[in-house]
Amino acid sequence: MGEGGENVPCFLVLEDGTIFPGESFGAKRPIDGEVVFQTGMVGYPESLTDPSYHAQILVLTYPIVGNYGIPEKKCDENGLPYFFESHRIWPSGLVVGEHCDKPSHWRNSKTLSSWMREENVPGIQGIDTRQLTKKIRETGTMLGRIVYTLPVDIENINIADPNTRNLVAEVSIDKPVTYNPNGFPRICALDCGLKYNQIRCFVNRGARVDLVPWNHPLDVNEFDGLFLSNGPGNPELCTTTIKNIQSVLNNPQIKPIFGICLGHQLLSMAIGCSSYKMKYGNRGHNQPCIHHGTEKCYMTSQNHGFVIDTRTLPEDWEELFTNANDKTNEGIVHSSLPYFSVQFHPEHMAGPQDLECLFDVFLDAVKNYKENECRVKDLLTKKLKYQLDITSLPNRPKKILIIGSGGLSIGQAGEFDYSGSQAIKALKEENIQTVLINPNIATVQTSKGLADKVYFLPLIPEYVEQVIRSERPGGVLLTFGGQTGLNCGVELEKLGVFEKYRCKILGTPIQAIIDTEDRKIFSERISKIGERVAPSMAAYSVQEALDAAEQLGYPVMARAAFSLGGLGSGFADNKEELRTLALQALAHSSQLIIDKSLRGWKEVEYEVVRDAFDNCITVCNMENVDPLGIHTGESIVVAPSQTLSNKEYNMLRTTAINVIKHFGIVGECNIQYALNPYSEQYYIIEVNARLSRSSALASKATGYPLAYVAAKLALGIPLPKINNSVTGVTTACFEPSLDYCVVKIPRWDLHKFSRVSTKIGSSMKSVGEVMAIGRKFEEAFQKALRMVDENVTGFDPHLKPVKDEELKEPTDKRMFVLAAALKSGYSVDKLYDFTKIDRWFLQKMKNIIDHYTLLEGMDQHSLTHDTLLRAKQIGFSDKQIAAAVKSTELAVRMQREELNITPFVKQIDTVAAEWPATTNYLYITYNASSHDLSFDEEHTMVIGSGVYRIGSSVEFDWCAVGCLRELRRLNRKTIMINYNPETVSTDYDMSDRLYFEEISFEVVMDIYNIEKPVGIILSMGGQLPNNIAIDLHRQQAKILGTSPDSIDGAENRFKFSRMLDRIGIMQPRWKELTNLKSAINFCEEVGYPCLVRPSYVLSGAAMNVAHSNQDLETYLNAASDVSKEHPVVISKFILESKEIDVDAVAWDGIILCMAVSEHVENAGVHSGDATLVTPPQDINSETLKKIKHIVKSIAASLEVTGPFNMQLIAKDNVLKVIECNVRVSRSFPFVSKTLNHDFVAMATRVIVGEPVEPVDVLHGCGKVGVKVPQFSFSRLTGADFMLGGGNGVYGGSGLFWGKSHKMELLSSMRSLQKMGYKLYASLGTADFYNEQGVEVSIIPFILLFFCY
Repeated sequence: MGEGGENVPCFLVLEDGTIFPGESFGAKRPIDGEVVFQTGMVGYPESLTDPSYHAQILVLTYPIVGNYGIPEKKCDENGLPYFFESHRIWPSGLVVGEHCDKPSHWRNSKTLSSWMREENVPGIQGIDTRQLTKKIRETGTMLGRIVYTLPVDIENINIADPNTRNLVAEVSIDKPVTYNPNGFPRICALDCGLKYNQIRCFVNRGARVDLVPWNHPLDVNEFDGLFLSNGPGNPELCTTTIKNIQSVLNNPQIKPIFGICLGHQLLSMAIGCSSYKMKYGNRGHNQPCIHHGTEKCYMTSQNHGFVIDTRTLPEDWEELFTNANDKTNEGIVHSSLPYFSVQFHPEHMAGPQDLECLFDVFLDAVKNYKENECRVKDLLTKKLKYQLDITSLPNRPKKILIIGSGGLSIGQAGEFDYSGSQAIKALKEENIQTVLINPNIATVQTSKGLADKVYFLPLIPEYVEQVIRSERPGGVLLTFGGQTGLNCGVELEKLGVFEKYRCKILGTPIQAIIDTEDRKIFSERISKIGERVAPSMAAYSVQEALDAAEQLGYPVMARAAFSLGGLGSGFADNKEELRTLALQALAHSSQLIIDKSLRGWKEVEYEVVRDAFDNCITVCNMENVDPLGIHTGESIVVAPSQTLSNKEYNMLRTTAINVIKHFGIVGECNIQYALNPYSEQYYIIEVNARLSRSSALASKATGYPLAYVAAKLALGIPLPKINNSVTGVTTACFEPSLDYCVVKIPRWDLHKFSRVSTKIGSSMKSVGEVMAIGRKFEEAFQKALRMVDENVTGFDPHLKPVKDEELKEPTDKRMFVLAAALKSGYSVDKLYDFTKIDRWFLQKMKNIIDHYTLLEGMDQHSLTHDTLLRAKQIGFSDKQIAAAVKSTELAVRMQREELNITPFVKQIDTVAAEWPATTNYLYITYNASSHDLSFDEEHTMVIGSGVYRIGSSVEFDWCAVGCLRELRRLNRKTIMINYNPETVSTDYDMSDRLYFEEISFEVVMDIYNIEKPVGIILSMGGQLPNNIAIDLHRQQAKILGTSPDSIDGAENRFKFSRMLDRIGIMQPRWKELTNLKSAINFCEEVGYPCLVRPSYVLSGAAMNVAHSNQDLETYLNAASDVSKEHPVVISKFILESKEIDVDAVAWDGIILCMAVSEHVENAGVHSGDATLVTPPQDINSETLKKIKHIVKSIAASLEVTGPFNMQLIAKDNVLKVIECNVRVSRSFPFVSKTLNHDFVAMATRVIVGEPVEPVDVLHGCGKVGVKVPQFSFSRLTGADFMLGGGNGVYGGSGLFWGKSHKMELLSSMRSLQKMGYKLYASLGTADFYNEQGVEVSIIPFILLFFCY
C-alpha cells in the first residue's frame, strides 16, 4: 500500500531480465542491490538493522512479515537500543510475500512500512518469494533493482555489484566509542559492521568495550583481548584491517582474539587462508554447526556470502566448527594460542542463543591466559562437552516391543497409528525385529508387512507381561502409544516386569516420564533450574482440592495427573464448581492439580527433539489462536507462531531446550507455555515426555518426521548422523524453516449426542482435526474451516446469530459467531475484550468479512480480475464467492478459469527452498506465480477420508494406505489427497505426490487439471470422496472403479429403493419425503417406529428412529439440513430383528470375495456402534445362501467394480436390505485381518484393471473375530449414551456400554424390580422406564459410567 492507502505497483527486476511484479510499501524509491534470501521466521527488526545486509535487497522467505510491528527505540544504560542491532536500516530494499499493515504486539509503536518510510527504504510485497528463492538457489546470488514503471530496458540494464566496494568502510564508525568504561577486562572491538548485541554480550559480563573503526591501528598495550566483528561484503577488500590483525598476531605479547562472521574471515585471511564467494550464502536462524572437539551440533544464526577455504589453513590451526549441511567451514582455532573465530553469530539477535557461551570462553581466556597459558581449544571443548553416562546408551537389541495406543478415543486418535507406524519403519531400517501389542484392528501399524509380529491384546500389564515372557524382547518403546501406552509402561516398571525379563526401556528414562507426569514433582524439578510453572498445588482428595483453592485464590483450574487430553479438568470460580470438578477428576486419577487460573494468556507450544548425546533442537513452535483456558486439542492452532517477537520466540525456545535437557528426555516431547499478552512473563504449563497429537501436527506442518527420528534416537543414534529424509542430503539435526502458514482446527461431533454441552474448555471433546496450508493466514484458515465440515463454505457470517455469551464462553461454533459479530459491525477491540483472541488474528478474520461484504455488493458480471484474485488469495472457495454474488459454483469456476486465475502447486521441504526436496509433499495456493514442480508423469489419484469424525476414523485411512501400497506394488505412481495430520496416508513417503488439500469438488478438480492423472480412485476414502463423484464425472474427470452413476444409484435413497423394487429384492416399506403431512400419513399407515434416512451421509448422520409424529417432525428437519440437495427417505423400522453387514469386492458386477458379519445387538444400533462377529456364528446356511443371492443381484444391478458394503436386516428368516455403500466401510480392516485376505488390495487391483481370481473367504481361516466399539462418553458432559441408528462410536476395540434398545430390556427390568433390585439410569433412560411403570432412579452421569 502507498502512504495514502492506494495500491502502488512495484517491480523487482533481476540482472538476467526476470521481472517480479508486486506492490510497494515503505518508501517509494528506485534502488539497486545484491538480492539475497534469509530463512528466519522472526526477527525482522533485528535483521533489517544488521549492517551485514548493507547494499543488499533482502528477501524474507517467511511470507507474512510485520505481524508484531516495530518496537520503540528505547535505549539501555549504555545508550544501546533494546530491539535493534544498529542505528539504522541497512538493506537497500526489502522483498516479502505479505506486509502486515495492522500489527499486534504490546511493544508495537509503528508498522514496518512506516518505519521503512522514515528510513527511506523501499519494500515490495505480493512477490512469490519461494519462486524467487529457488531462482537464487539454482542460479546463485543475483543483482536486482526495484522500479515503479515498466518497461525496463533489459538489454542495457546496468546494476553495479556492491561487492566491488569496500562496504565495511561504509558501515563502520568514524571514531572510537567506549562502553562500560569501568568494566574489566578491556576488549577492543573492531567495528566492521558490528551488531549491538555483541557489545551487550560483553558489557553484560562486566567487560569494558572500546569500539574502534575498521581501519584503526591495533596496539596490544591498549586492550586485554581483541574482538573482530561481523560486517558486509568481500573480506579481500579489507586489506588494512587484515594487516592490523597480523600485527597483533606477530606481536610477542599474546592477546586473545575472537572473531565473528566477517571477523572470522579476516582472522583467517590474516593467517594466510583464502576465501571464496558462496553460490547464495547462508542466511537464516537454523544453520546446524558441528563442533570438532565434541561432535555436538548447534543451531546458529548466520548472514554471510563468503566463506574460508580450509585447504589453505596453516599448521597449528584447526577447524573448530563445520556446517553439517553444506560442509563449509564455520570456525577455526589455534592449536595452542588463545585465538579462535566462528562464521556464525553466537550473539544471535535474531536467532538461537545456544552458543552465546562463546563470549564466556573468550573472556575466561582473556582473564586467565597470562597466568596459566590455557589453550582456548580445550576451554571450548570443556564448555561444550556433555558428560555422557555410557551405561545409559542401550546395547542395540535384536528385538523391540512397541506398546500401541489401543482403541481410538476422544483425545487419543489416529496420531498414534502414525507415530507407531513411523517407529516400526525406523526400526526395520536398522534391521531390528519388531513386536507390536495393539488391540486396534483398524490401524495401519497392525497390518501385515509392517511389524514382524502383532498381538491383538488389551493394553494392561498382565497381557503385556505375557507377551514379554513369550517374545523376550531386548528393549521396549513406551512413548509411541499415547497416554494409554505410557501409563501401561509405567505400571509395568513399578511391578518390576521390565527388570525381571531384562527388557530395557529405550529412549526417555522411565523416571523422566514419571517426573513430567506427576505434577508436584514436575513443579519441584522445574524450579531447580530457575523456571516456573503456574502457581499450583497437588491434592489427593476433594477437601485438599478445596483447601488448595483457598490458598491460591479463585478462579482456579483443576487437572487430573496422568490423564490424556485434559480428561477431568476444568475451571472453577467457586467452591461448588470445584467440588464437582474434583469428584470427576479424582475418578480418573489419584492426584489432582489445582492451578491458579491464567485464562486469557497466550498458549504457545514447542516440539523438542533431543538425543542421548545432548544434541537438542526445537522442530516446531505453535501458537493457539484461542487463549489459555481452552485445551490445545480444542483450540485453533497456527504454526509457526504469528504474534511472537524474536525475543519471545527465542526466550521460550531456550527455556524449552534447558527443560528437556534437565529432565534427560531422549526422543521427542513437547512443552506448553502460558505467555502474558502484555509482558514477557511466562509459565511452563506442562511437558509431555512422549509423542502426542501435537507431535503428529508438528510433523505434518513442518515435514519433519518426528516419530521416525525419535525411534532412531531411542537406539542411541546421534541426531546429526540421521539424514533429513525430505532433502535427502541435509542433517536431521536442524530446525525447519517454514515459508507458509499452517492452521489446525478441531472437529467436534457434539450434535450426535442429545443433551451434550457444546461448551469447549480445558477438557477435550473434539474427535479429529484438520490441517490447512497457505501463504496467507486467511487462506489457510478458510481452507481449514471447509475441511472440518464439507457443508461449510468458509468463514461464513450467516451460519450463526451473534451471541455475546458465546463469544465470552466458547462453543464448538464460536468461529461462526465471531464471523457474524464482525459482519454486524463489532470492532476488533470489542471482540478482543470478549474472546481474548489476539487482535492480529481478529484483524485477519475481519479482512475476510470485509471482502465478503464487498462481494455481496456485486453481481457475478461486475467481478473484476483483481477482486476475484484477492478473494481466492484470502481463501474464498468458488462456492463461497458464488453465494456472495448470487451465482453458481460452476459459473464462478468458469469465469475464474477464463481470467486465468488458477492455483499453483508448492512443496513443503523443511528448508524454505534453501535446498532441493526429494519428496513431493505439496499444497496449492493462489499466493504464488509458479509451480514448484513439473507434471510430466502419469499418476493414479487416490482420495483420502479427510477429518476423523464419529463414524469415519482410522479404518478408512487403513483402506487408503492399503490402496497406495498395492498401487506401488503394481509399479504405478500415486497421488494422495488428504488433509488429516493424524493419518499414515498423509505421511510423505506413502505416495509419490501428497497433496495436503481439501477434498472438495473444486480442489480435486483443480489438482486433476494440473496433474492429468490416469484416473481417480474415490472408493477408498469413505463417504467424503463419494459425495463429489457425480460433480467430478460431469466435468469429465475419469473415475476409476464403479461408475459415478452407479454410486449415485446407491447413495440416493430414492433411486436405490426404487432399484430394489425393480430387481425384486425386499426392503422395509419406504417413502421419499415430499412434505411433512405425507410423511406422517405413511408412518401412521405402516405403524411406528420408522427410520428417517438422508442420502449421501456417513455413519448415520441425522439418521433417527421416530416413535411419534413429534419425533418425526424433529428428525425430518435435521435430515433435510444435512441432505439439502439429496432426497430423504422414511422406512418402516423392524423391531426385534438381527442386522447383518456384508463387505465385498466385485468386478463389473461379479462378486470376487465377500465377508458376512453379524451384529450381536438387535437392529437399531448403527453398525459402527455394534459388536460385530465374523465369520458369522448364528446365521444358518439357508440365510447365508439368501444373503449371497441378494449381494450378487445388487452388485450386478449397480455394475460394481471395486469395494462395496451392505447392511441387511433379518427377522424370521426373512431378509431385507437397508442400504448399500459403493465404497469401503469401517469393517474392511476387520474382515481383512480376521479372514486373512486383503479386501482392499484385491479391490485396488480390480479398479485399475488387473486380473483377479475370485476367492471364497466367507467361512474364514479357523479363527473368529469380534470387533467391539470404543466410546468416550466420559468426555461429553450431559450426553445420553443410548445407542441408535446414528453412529456414536469414535474408535474400535475397547469397552462397550449400553447394549440394547430400551424397549427390549423392558421385560428384564421388570423382572429385576420384582426380585428387589434398586435400579439406576441416566436421565433419558430413567424417564422412559418410569413411564413404563418400572421405578428407576436418576443418578449423575459420571457415576453411571464408572459403575459398569
